[in-house]
Amino acid sequence: MLKEDKLYDELAFYTLAHSGPDFIHQHAVDAYTAQNADESTKAIAVVFALVGLYLHIEKGYTGKQVQRAHMVMANRTKAWPKLPLPADRGTVRIEDVLKAKPGHERDAEIGRWCASVWQSWSESRTAIAAIAREHLGVD
Repeated sequence: MLKEDKLYDELAFYTLAHSGPDFIHQHAVDAYTAQNADESTKAIAVVFALVGLYLHIEKGYTGKQVQRAHMVMANRTKAWPKLPLPADRGTVRIEDVLKAKPGHERDAEIGRWCASVWQSWSESRTAIAAIAREHLGVD
């Protein structure tokens, strides 16, 4: 098991046990997937993660709303574009999230992580916004 996978498991334990109504776990899943994608990662995983980050960072969606959007997208098509992988995946890492004190501090760090990862994929923003518009009606 990779170090990042062990850290993800630790963070998932925190986010899945989170009592907040927003389902913060979805944001952690999307940030982790987009930050750790490689050539073997399926296109659907990358696109869904990036749409999730786009909806969260730019449109203010909660994790529950992103999860619903993913369900709608899953029922619409099975073919997703393979996006170019950026060399840099953001300055905030999962280690930074886990160093933050559980509660508001860690939740805020998850938000900073999402923003950092989303920014690193900026070359794919136009494609992701178009996917969100076509499949979800999001402007």
